[in-house]
Amino acid sequence: MLDKLYPHCCPADASGGGPSKPDLVVVGAGSAGFAAAIRAVELGARVALVGYGAIGGTCVNIGCVPSKTLIRAAEALHHTRTAPRFAGISAKARLEDWKALIVQKDELVASLRQAKYDDLLAEYESISYLSGRARLTDQGVEIDGRLLRTDKVVIATGASPAVPAIPGLNGVPWLTSTTAMDLEALPASLLVIGGGVVGVELGQMFARMGARVTIVCRSRLLPNAEPEVSAALADYLRAEDVEVRCGVAYDFIRRVGDGVELAIRDADGRPVTLAAERVLIATGRTPNTAGMGLETAGVALDAQDAVRVDDRLRTTRPGTYAAGDVTGRDFYVYMAAYGGRLAAENALTGEKRQYDASAMPEVTFTDPQAVSVGLTEAAAQRAGLDVEMAVLSLDQVPRALAARDTRGLIKLVAERGSGRLLGAHMLAPEAGDSIQTAVLAVKHGLTVSDLADTLFPYLTTVEGVKLGALSFAKDIKKLSCCAG
Repeated sequence: MLDKLYPHCCPADASGGGPSKPDLVVVGAGSAGFAAAIRAVELGARVALVGYGAIGGTCVNIGCVPSKTLIRAAEALHHTRTAPRFAGISAKARLEDWKALIVQKDELVASLRQAKYDDLLAEYESISYLSGRARLTDQGVEIDGRLLRTDKVVIATGASPAVPAIPGLNGVPWLTSTTAMDLEALPASLLVIGGGVVGVELGQMFARMGARVTIVCRSRLLPNAEPEVSAALADYLRAEDVEVRCGVAYDFIRRVGDGVELAIRDADGRPVTLAAERVLIATGRTPNTAGMGLETAGVALDAQDAVRVDDRLRTTRPGTYAAGDVTGRDFYVYMAAYGGRLAAENALTGEKRQYDASAMPEVTFTDPQAVSVGLTEAAAQRAGLDVEMAVLSLDQVPRALAARDTRGLIKLVAERGSGRLLGAHMLAPEAGDSIQTAVLAVKHGLTVSDLADTLFPYLTTVEGVKLGALSFAKDIKKLSCCAG
């Protein structure tokens, strides 16, 4: 089968090294893998792309695409229900057919997978797709027992949902983000364990669809975000009748009748029992490195079983690189694609390019959206920087006032003295469309004065970035519209 799918590869007993030898083998057919393969072809290489399971990886199949379409559907319900904030308007909305929504979601996933992955392979004659389990050996990559000889490998096998060590969990039919979005019926109640990106996004979505939702977490919601953002988001979720319990310790979980019970100790150490029909585990992701023979082949893993890489995405095995979620960092599809391209370039043209996530935008698709770029206040201080901050509530942004939705805030972190923007953090409706201005500012070393002197369109959310910049030197409450 290997020879049929990849006619130029060497047979298992060949010596290799001849003209039939692929220039690069990419293990993993998700965003990072495809980006690596395409970049390699652009550089004139012949590529063997090895996939296992559904082509396209996490984002299109079980992550970004399915979750965001369901989140947007839930927002449609919410916006209709909140229409009375405008005088003289009333509206009603309800979920009538959860299963129909899931079918529509699946159709979108299938169409994008076909268009952006399956059909794409035909556009690149120098990419040959191989399906099977891959294992690294001293001579190359073994695929279901057949050897593909190679000197250059990019590992891009992604990650899977992590499972926390909660006593009794093995006896409970828990959901992952994948299986939760495939439920045939909407649960009456849902317990979400984990307050990270997946937990808050899906927790709010299920609540807006009509489930009674409880979110529990060991620390706080979005623990890597600014504390002001975490606290405000928790308040907004509670305002939508989502129960949020932070700082808890898990004692055990068990099945009770047709549901589950989770025994915890709350932030004050008091025992509490939480009951729900279903439980969703959303406690992070684990790199897919098991069963690949990586350590035996000389590829070192870290304590979380992620592939260890340096700033050129080199592993500890010469000629082998890794990109995307399998490296255990920057779990965003665009970072996976960026890493895949960089790894391919370094493998084929010399190890010149450095991986740089300093201006990486992060978006959590709650409503309001939590977004950020650059350093938080705490991270900047840990780096030894002398910083100053400006925090602007959304009721100071004209767009929010006109929309009668002032949920949110903007926090800018700048270097004291130079004014260089170090980080920007926003909680606002559709903030993901506004953060790119701050991304460019961080990337190119702009100052808050540069932002304050830049023209921004009036009655837009992104104008809040300018207002935040102005507030370092002025009291914006004493300015007329656009008078900065």
